[in-house]
Amino acid sequence: MMESNRGHLLPIYVLADESGSMAHHIDELNDGLRSLHQALLGEPMAAAKVRFSVLGFADDVAERVLMVDLRSANEFPRLRTRGMTSYLAAFEDLIARIPADVSSLKAEGYQVHRPAVFFFSDGLPNHGEDWRAAHRRLTDRNTTLGAPNIIACGIVDADAQIIDEVATRAEFGFIVNKGVDAGAAIAKFCTALTKSVISSGRSLGSASPQLVVDKPEGFTVAIDVI
Repeated sequence: MMESNRGHLLPIYVLADESGSMAHHIDELNDGLRSLHQALLGEPMAAAKVRFSVLGFADDVAERVLMVDLRSANEFPRLRTRGMTSYLAAFEDLIARIPADVSSLKAEGYQVHRPAVFFFSDGLPNHGEDWRAAHRRLTDRNTTLGAPNIIACGIVDADAQIIDEVATRAEFGFIVNKGVDAGAAIAKFCTALTKSVISSGRSLGSASPQLVVDKPEGFTVAIDVI
């Protein structure tokens, strides 16, 4: 059968804050994603099981990397700071994007595992936006095809309670510890992201595939500090 030949895939999305407050740190985030790419080139068996996207969100969502096979991807386009922090725009984009991506991969003959979204922000969502309704729709498995697991990481001015709300499980929400430098926090987030992608990719080749989430060093599970 075509499906068994094609095998299993895990779609992974990095949903990264590109708002103006990230201006001093965006280069470090770009460097971290470049390191992730290099690490996955050295793990071809794990990389083969992943399709990887990088989306930047501010007032809207910018497509930086779309559903690539990391083994053959060229240099990543860079995230760029701009605008405000619309969680609403970010989640509304995924409501449309993820079902389309899952359907496309299935049409190619792949067996698709539930997507994972790694959400990263340094601040609060825009005032007055009902992002929670969009988030509920996105994560409702009866409403959205491929409703994702969301791993949320917050640094600088991010609010622990909001990060905990964004994460789809309590153990998937991480807030940086007080006193940890923002640049160091970004590096640790990217290291944990890399480990999570590699471990999850390896797991897809096993008898009991699972999403593996590595807690970033210097972060606390968000619910613990509310």
